[in-house]
Amino acid sequence: MSAPKTPEASPLGKSTTYQAEYAPSLLFPMSRQPKREEIGLDGTLPFFGVDIWNAYELSWLNLRGKPQIAIATFTVPADSPNIIESKSFKLYLNSFNQTKLASPEALTDVLRADLSEGFGAPVQVKLTMPDDFSSIQMGELEGLPLDRLDIEIGEYTPNPALLKANHAEAMVEETLVSHLLKSNCLVTGQPDWGSVQIRYVGAQIDQESLLRYLIGFRNHNEFHEQCVERIFMDILRQCRPQKLSVYARYTRRGGLDINPWRSNFTTGQRPSNMRNARQ
Repeated sequence: MSAPKTPEASPLGKSTTYQAEYAPSLLFPMSRQPKREEIGLDGTLPFFGVDIWNAYELSWLNLRGKPQIAIATFTVPADSPNIIESKSFKLYLNSFNQTKLASPEALTDVLRADLSEGFGAPVQVKLTMPDDFSSIQMGELEGLPLDRLDIEIGEYTPNPALLKANHAEAMVEETLVSHLLKSNCLVTGQPDWGSVQIRYVGAQIDQESLLRYLIGFRNHNEFHEQCVERIFMDILRQCRPQKLSVYARYTRRGGLDINPWRSNFTTGQRPSNMRNARQ
């Protein structure tokens, strides 16, 4: 397994020489654990889930030198010890641009092996070839829109103390959605834009306070996966739902989008990878 590294040593925010021939050493794994410890996670995780990556700029050469293209989907288990820094992921994918491979299946095998080593856990790889592009559907996250609420915002850092639920009334099961999630890259400070879906069973969460909390990520610096886990843990601790899922769909950067899902619904199925309009 590749040794994890620190964000400061990553290729983010630095001049880059693009390699167009296969270079698995470009992958930059980073341990999930330091950020999990920051939000009080140590030992058994209170959730399961996946990170769904979609790559729209994947190309390689067949054995006759003719360029091939595909859209790739990578599914990474949330209990993998590492994440892969996204710019290094893009540089790695670019290293296939002038690499000859016998077939899409051969490429899939290489991607699966390299990424499973980098993340430290088995990674699922799916290639969608051009003949199947028309099968890719678009849609929006289902749920009651929080963004309809006319609220005043006074802070732009995440404040879990804002979150509250009405434990005096009967439990509810509902799904809430906001398209106003924005955070910033942990290293460069560049904006990351996303939509978030929150499904829960428990005391009814105050929607205005939840929207204020989510908008509070606007000046917050963390990677996508870390933001979703922070949201999950803050809601779990402050509102104490019996069941909770948090799913974010982030817009792409460098041809990659990252869509983390965390849940403790024991019967919950993996969410759809349906592409949103902003993606």
